[in-house]
Amino acid sequence: MKIDWKKEIKSWGLILSLLALLYFTGLLPVIQGAIQSVFLSTGLITPKLERVDLTEVDFDYQGRFLDFEGREIDLESYKGKTLFINLWASWCGPCRAEMPHISELYKSLENEPTIEFLLVGLDNDIEKSRKFLEGKSWSFPTAHASFGLNSSLQSSSIPTTLVVSPTGKIIFYQEGMSNFNTDEFRDFLKNGARQSKP
Repeated sequence: MKIDWKKEIKSWGLILSLLALLYFTGLLPVIQGAIQSVFLSTGLITPKLERVDLTEVDFDYQGRFLDFEGREIDLESYKGKTLFINLWASWCGPCRAEMPHISELYKSLENEPTIEFLLVGLDNDIEKSRKFLEGKSWSFPTAHASFGLNSSLQSSSIPTTLVVSPTGKIIFYQEGMSNFNTDEFRDFLKNGARQSKP
């Protein structure tokens, strides 16, 4: 079978042009995030609660962030509570994908007085993070890493999610996206004070 190289080159040129258009208009992470969010909704990707044992690792509460109204948030104010922290960026498709699910998890737990959420934007410019969140229907406390990240929050990839127990131990750590809005993970957060493996 003879290959029509002109037709092949034209087809690949069209595909590459479309990808370039999506990339330069900023629509690529939006589309990627939407597709991944639908995939997460299937329940095929959930948090791996069988994790490396981090129960002896102390969380570093030194550090502060800026919320999107310009107020400082001190990490020390979360001591004594179970803290769900998620690191994200506006250009990160997997971050966009998991945010609706984190929002639903937060809504189901926002009246739990011993559980706190903090989603921290890592964009170089706080305005990029702010604009990304504008108009979204998601509900969860957000901030920006305007002052950098401490040693406990350093990560090789995003999104990264960790849970800190009320006694200040890291009891969950995961790099990569997941659908955290599950009964198992919700119960894990509610029982975070026990420091036991789920």
